[in-house]
Amino acid sequence: MIDKAKADQTKEIMELWKICFPDEDQRYIDFYFKNIYQPQNCYVNMQDGKIVSAIMRNPHAVMFNGRVVQASMLVGAATLPEYRRRGHMKELMEIVIDACEHSELITMIQSEDPSLYEPFGFRTIYKRADYTIERKDVKRITNYGCAYEPTPIDLLKVYSAFIRRFNGFYPRDLDYFVRYKKEIAAVGGKIVAYYDSKDQIRGYAVMIPQGSELRVEEIVYLDSMSLAKLCNAALQERRTVHLLVSEAENLHLIYPNAKKRVYGSTMCRLNDANLFIRVFNRRIITVEDAFAISRRPLNLNEFA
Repeated sequence: MIDKAKADQTKEIMELWKICFPDEDQRYIDFYFKNIYQPQNCYVNMQDGKIVSAIMRNPHAVMFNGRVVQASMLVGAATLPEYRRRGHMKELMEIVIDACEHSELITMIQSEDPSLYEPFGFRTIYKRADYTIERKDVKRITNYGCAYEPTPIDLLKVYSAFIRRFNGFYPRDLDYFVRYKKEIAAVGGKIVAYYDSKDQIRGYAVMIPQGSELRVEEIVYLDSMSLAKLCNAALQERRTVHLLVSEAENLHLIYPNAKKRVYGSTMCRLNDANLFIRVFNRRIITVEDAFAISRRPLNLNEFA
């Protein structure tokens, strides 16, 4: 039986995540269910008196070609190991997709295996680049101007200036960055910002240690100096740093020797092509056609 989750099922769903996502940072799962999870956004498949499959549908607005588009991100698609290959997730996805088709233009999901969701109409639209940098790749400069406790308002200010270069992004507000700082701290990370000589914020980097390496999950910069300052600060944390940016950001112009790996990040489904045509006045058929009209490179770096 498929239904919306109830409040008293939260612990059971969290345990489902911990079983199905053993490589996920358990601290993040705890944070998610304490600060982000809402039962009304979770669909569950009940069998034998317990939850065997679940998926979250988190509603979001997306800025696309100057318009705010209603969308959602599907996350946490999980089925207990002993109930897999019985069609439980397929049944659940069909119900969720039907709900999406009646209320939003675009639905998004992220997966390391696109073949799982292509049968439901999802296509990989947004790719990210992973640049691996080491000390020898970056000119050494001082940490002058770097701050380790930037305020949410400063983060919002510089993000808003940075994201104007892109398309297809979540509009963020002050509450977002208040929660974001807590989220990064919960997984043992930090947010480092760079301020210029006039004490104006020019960028920030979200740094998360992963053993002997550092993962910069998000780096926002308004010029090459802020990028260089933040990269130097990251290399003081670990000798090897992974910078995760949109595919459109060509960091080889600044770090030509950095190793680069491009990977699929976000899949999208177009729920109503006719409505898209009316909204954007462009003739399209597929979801690939829809995103091809973008006037600027995409920046779909959100995960929930």
